[in-house]
Amino acid sequence: MPALLAVLEEARRQGFLGPGPVEDHVRHSQRMADLLDPPAGSMLDLGSGGGIPGLVLALAWPSSTGVLLESRHRRAEFLAESLETLGLADRFRAVDARAEDAARDPDLRSQFTLVVARGFGAPAVTAECAAGFLKAGAHLAVSEPPDTDPITPPERRWPTAPLAHLGFSPPEILKGEGTTIARLTLTTQANEKWPRRPGIPNKRPLW
Repeated sequence: MPALLAVLEEARRQGFLGPGPVEDHVRHSQRMADLLDPPAGSMLDLGSGGGIPGLVLALAWPSSTGVLLESRHRRAEFLAESLETLGLADRFRAVDARAEDAARDPDLRSQFTLVVARGFGAPAVTAECAAGFLKAGAHLAVSEPPDTDPITPPERRWPTAPLAHLGFSPPEILKGEGTTIARLTLTTQANEKWPRRPGIPNKRPLW
């Protein structure tokens, strides 16, 4: 844990980690690990930034393997160094690429049993970008924002019809202390048209 905290404090110093105490970020990620089953295959952290939740999940699930995906070069370099520092480089690697491009890489497309995301983007953007990485029957697990309006529950952030268009089932909402996760299952392998070209999922979201 001291090594992880030191890595995340450096991420904070370099502007790669959001506001709030580093310990709070770790606790939230650990609650994600508690709510989710360790993946049977590889996992991908979508837009890993300073390594949250990917680094914490990698440590919490010692038999797991996977990828920390980050489109900003300096952050991707930092993630690669952090994996070495934490002794995780034999199981995880950092990939420096946009999600829309990486999801068409044959080494990454339809290769993962779990994609996790925290703060990657709006639900429509996250779902579209994640679909190309997942195997049929695999899961997308998204940390829901803590300030979600109670009048707009997580289920309404993930509407059934457009999710089905991407191949996802309706979300299962998992709740723990201070943590809510929307877990979606990709029922069939994603159509080749998903995701669309870089920037389009954000400019023209499906919902």
